[in-house]
Amino acid sequence: MGITVAKLAERIEAELAGDGSAEIGAVGPVEGASETDVTFITDSAGYWGRAGEAKDARRVSELEKSRAGAVIVGRRIEGLAKPQLVVKSVDAALIEALKIFAPKLKAVTAGIDPTSQIGHDVKIGQDVSIGPWVVVEDGAEIGANSIIASGCRIGENSRVGDNCRLDSNVVVYHNCRIGNNVVIQANSTIGSIGFGYSFIDGSRKLIPHNGGVVIEDFVEIGANCCVDRAKFGNTVIGAGTKIDNLVEIAHNVVVGKCCLMAAQVGIAGSSKIGDGVVLGGQVGVADNIEIGEGTMVGAQSGVMSSVGAKQQLLWSPATDIKHAFRVIASVMRLPKMVGQLRQLSKRIEKLESAKDDKK
Repeated sequence: MGITVAKLAERIEAELAGDGSAEIGAVGPVEGASETDVTFITDSAGYWGRAGEAKDARRVSELEKSRAGAVIVGRRIEGLAKPQLVVKSVDAALIEALKIFAPKLKAVTAGIDPTSQIGHDVKIGQDVSIGPWVVVEDGAEIGANSIIASGCRIGENSRVGDNCRLDSNVVVYHNCRIGNNVVIQANSTIGSIGFGYSFIDGSRKLIPHNGGVVIEDFVEIGANCCVDRAKFGNTVIGAGTKIDNLVEIAHNVVVGKCCLMAAQVGIAGSSKIGDGVVLGGQVGVADNIEIGEGTMVGAQSGVMSSVGAKQQLLWSPATDIKHAFRVIASVMRLPKMVGQLRQLSKRIEKLESAKDDKK
């Protein structure tokens, strides 16, 4: 069931330019939107000039051709007949619009499913939902209003804070601490033994990992991630950090606050990641190094040594982004340069042969 454009404008705190009577039922992309969809031009797309004029004529042309019933914009587009919802931040308005039109799923209800197994001395807060086939081991604690979905396991003496959501089949090993308002998506594992071995008497011996994991408040962890427990002390994920799917964080790593990590990032043991660091997809971080706060590392880069704060890095081994672009440009020219080198070699051979003949 939809709402009118005017009502949508009110709910996302937008200034309405145009007719607000049409009904909107979803959010859609510019190219694929229907008459009952609202579309958008994001703040970060670079479509607006300093004077507020549309900068990207091609994109605006696509918007004019779009079937969308309305568009969310950061600045009004003059001459566009389509209803416009003008907002301070398109990204923030888009988040609100997506929430409004999110699928209406069955509400989670508080209570403990009869198939779950609850150990001794377990503390469960008010209005907690524990789904089918959950195992909560002895001495564990689950805070108020948290949701533990089907198939999860909470290990001995571990704590899950208030207002958390653990999706299906999440495993939290023993002696781990998860803060408040944490989201961990399906099939992720917290507190597994780290990858640490010593070569003794001709074979690899696993080093005991007696430490734990601390995940601070408002952390979000994607699906199929692993956060290893520490050998001693704790592996730490700082408050507000957001982690994509398929990320590996090794033993004794300390991640700062409000970091972002895209899919398939791997951080080796005992590294320290500063506050606000951004790691692109498939970034690898070597062990026992430090990345300074605010540093951004581009996709598929390999950080092999410690770097300072507020750097922009790319390539492998990771280097300053401007230098990396020069390296990449040089590498892309190599095939042509190889051909030129062969031609020069042939010319030199001819010249040398001519000299020999004159002798």
